[in-house]
Amino acid sequence: MKKLIALILSVVIIFSLSACGKTEQDKITIVLDWTPNTNHTGIFVAQANGYFEESGLNVEVVQPPEGGAEALVASGKAQFGVSFQDSLAPAFIGDNAIPVTAVAAVIQHNTSGIISRKGEGMDTPKGLEGKKYATWDLDVEKETIRDVMKADGGNFDLVELIPSTVTDEVSALKSGSVDAIWIFYAWAGIACQTAGLETDYFEFADINPVFDYYTPVIIGNNAWLDENPETAKAFIAALSKGYTFAVENPKAAADILMEAAPELKSNSELVYASQEYLASEYIADASKWGEFDADRWAAFYNWLNEKNLLEDKINPDFGFTNEFLPE
Repeated sequence: MKKLIALILSVVIIFSLSACGKTEQDKITIVLDWTPNTNHTGIFVAQANGYFEESGLNVEVVQPPEGGAEALVASGKAQFGVSFQDSLAPAFIGDNAIPVTAVAAVIQHNTSGIISRKGEGMDTPKGLEGKKYATWDLDVEKETIRDVMKADGGNFDLVELIPSTVTDEVSALKSGSVDAIWIFYAWAGIACQTAGLETDYFEFADINPVFDYYTPVIIGNNAWLDENPETAKAFIAALSKGYTFAVENPKAAADILMEAAPELKSNSELVYASQEYLASEYIADASKWGEFDADRWAAFYNWLNEKNLLEDKINPDFGFTNEFLPE
């Protein structure tokens, strides 16, 4: 009986010590910029493969509210979100600047540009003259196109601007309702490929390096980052593992994404092809996933200042950090 009691006491002590040593997982919310797509794959991989859990994190992935990811992160209701260097710029100036910082680059280079039907002369910016371009009527957007057209000897004033209602680039180009669309190649460009639509395409960054800004990025709430630097590092390290997995295993990563977002399964060919494309873009020529090049970040904000595209001047070095990235 004494031996049995001793054994029971030993078990109780072991479990008590184990419970004392166990800490509750840190709760983190990350809000997407849009519905789930291959830009987000590393997030879902980190969740499915247990990278967050291994880091002591309980991570919830949520859809953006009407005000966007930036508003939710700035309010502190989410610790992290997905945003873009260009759209952050106007939010970084003035007395009501939002308290967020870009902490990781999802994709290393800007892969956006203009797509058009093949053989209609829009393979370079000058070819947009006299053509129908689907515009969002944004000052930065129009100045970007003006810039690359001027570099190519073209005149932006000769472009026919059509208010954009495009939700499906393939259908819009096939119908002839527009001739040219600003796209992110990893999704819309690949969608045209998988649909068998022959296209011409040029990237802004190939014409003027100032447009090689960061899009998309992971942002964090400033106050939370200041108070929880080690947790922030653990989160970014888990994300880095997720995106690195996607680089090395694009098909398996695409499968994980589609399990997390089953609505994508109906277009699995696009998801697989997009994931294969992004496998070489997440890190590209950087030394590691998530890294910002300070000169490239500043170059774009300097361009915004030169073109007076913001209500006030922006500090070109403001708004990003590499301090939370793994060594």
